[in-house]
Amino acid sequence: MLARAFALIASFMLIEAVGAWISNSLTLAADVGHMFLDASALGLAWFAMRLSRRSHDDKLTYGYHRFQVLAAFVNALALFGLCTWILVEAVGRLRAPEAIAPLPVLGVATVGLLVNLVAYRMLHRSDNLNVRSAALHVLGDLLGSVAAIASALAVLWFGWRYADPILALLVVAILVRGAWRVLRDAGRILLEATPQGIDINAVRAALTQIAGVLEIHHVHVWALTGEKPMLTLHARVAEDTDEQSAVSRVKAVLRTTFGIDHSTVQVERGDCPDEAGAPSGPQPLPQ
Repeated sequence: MLARAFALIASFMLIEAVGAWISNSLTLAADVGHMFLDASALGLAWFAMRLSRRSHDDKLTYGYHRFQVLAAFVNALALFGLCTWILVEAVGRLRAPEAIAPLPVLGVATVGLLVNLVAYRMLHRSDNLNVRSAALHVLGDLLGSVAAIASALAVLWFGWRYADPILALLVVAILVRGAWRVLRDAGRILLEATPQGIDINAVRAALTQIAGVLEIHHVHVWALTGEKPMLTLHARVAEDTDEQSAVSRVKAVLRTTFGIDHSTVQVERGDCPDEAGAPSGPQPLPQ
């Protein structure tokens, strides 16, 4: 999926670059830059997904899953950089409008719209954050193609040169909003924030309903990727509770109720050894 989208976008980018040079269109030129960024994003996303399938080792005990999130974060930052460049160029052209050749812009942008529609349909239904980031780039291209078509028609029908920079600014406004969402989501994962949709208080409440589980504390929830939440916790159980049975029931609730497939559960009786004031260092074995 990502490989096909990459080949499609990269191939058309060269055609659009020629069209932008011939027509002197800022909107089309911005779309060329966006196409280049999209090709890079799609290629990086594809590489990241392949890399994430590698097994873990002693140096990367969780494997390469986070590489996908890192790629999404970098792509979002790059998109902000592109938006800044378009903004500066658009402001300059609002002060001193430049002529564009509308017919080449119209032809290239129409083909670009079709290409981006095909690529976007390949990507937009995925729940994977990295693929969503790549789809956002393609959506930006799609909007850029629409803006280029509109600017070409405005110049062709009315001779209005301001259409090109104004529509470029509109694309920037839409892209910044989407880029911020990807940057925020990727940043939350990289900072190991609690995944959206998981309420730690609800986790505690659900687990303390399990027979024999008296208290849940030291709950930590994070995610390797947007689809891989993980959890560690301490569970204090009653003296007559079987530890293995308690762990199995806790894990079952986490999996079925909260969608957490990977969890680490520390079972305790009495005081938590990690609490302040708890005995530290090796303890004597009972006689």
